[in-house]
Amino acid sequence: MTDWLNVGKIVNTHGIRGEVRVISRTDFPERRYATGNTLYIQTASGEHLPVTVASWRQHKQFDLLTFEGYENVNEVEQFKGSLLQIHQTALGDELEEGEFYYHEIIGAQVFTVAGEELGKIKEILSPGANDVWVIQRNGPGKDILIPYIKEVVKEVSIADKKVIIQPMEGLLD
Repeated sequence: MTDWLNVGKIVNTHGIRGEVRVISRTDFPERRYATGNTLYIQTASGEHLPVTVASWRQHKQFDLLTFEGYENVNEVEQFKGSLLQIHQTALGDELEEGEFYYHEIIGAQVFTVAGEELGKIKEILSPGANDVWVIQRNGPGKDILIPYIKEVVKEVSIADKKVIIQPMEGLLD
């Protein structure tokens, strides 16, 4: 596993005062994007440029951030398309039971309660009330989208990288 974890992607600038538009990839935006926090921008050369969050707000489906020392659009233009990351040592607090970091779930094999292997979790979406886990099927067919709710996700083993689900009617069609 890499030592760096993605917490967002800078997709554009916003306005002229150095704000960047971020598509968040973290369950904890209020913690990750808190004023004074250090994030790292992965540059095109693969280096990690430390930046300190000066401000954070949400606008539509984006998180808008400014960084200390970057006061205008010309200074942040270079960051478009870059990943915002943290070092895994900055993860912080232990999670509650039933909570997981995205990197712990992505790559897990998914089985039904009947033992049928469905595929592997390739992505996690956070569209609203609950996360949606995207499963890349082992065979042909479209990805399977499963809501992370207790009626569907029955067991998660981080150590074994294994998830057991009880598919709802129509989920696997």
